[in-house]
Amino acid sequence: MQLGEYCMPTTVILGVIGSDAHVVGITILDQALSAAGFDVENLGVQTSQEEFAAAASEHDADAVLVSSLYGHAEQDCQGFHELLAREDIDATTYIGGNLAVGQDDFEQTRATFRKLGFNKVFDSETTPEEVIRSLERDLGISTREAERDRVQA
Repeated sequence: MQLGEYCMPTTVILGVIGSDAHVVGITILDQALSAAGFDVENLGVQTSQEEFAAAASEHDADAVLVSSLYGHAEQDCQGFHELLAREDIDATTYIGGNLAVGQDDFEQTRATFRKLGFNKVFDSETTPEEVIRSLERDLGISTREAERDRVQA
């Protein structure tokens, strides 16, 4: 992409799924992603699968980032990717946080959520910078491009 060329900013849907009301993590992630040039739609806490899908469709999302800290994410995410497929949403999906009660072996937790369809699974120690670098790789962008696109939009 050349400097003068216009393209749409990279849109990310962000929220906390299910009955979880932990807001600090997504607030920090929202600020970091926005500062890196992403167009962030923060759905907040206690977000249903249907709300994620509706926002992803409405904003033609490039990525959907799901957060959960109360340990019941597996239950909350059952059928999530099937819903996205039915709604014809083709977005990269990430999930992160404290995803399982008594989460002793995170590799087992990661495998569970990969089987549920998530492209990336992060633990509660993941930094916003790690998420940004993963999005850059998975979406084929750089933060410089994303920031420039945001300014041009």
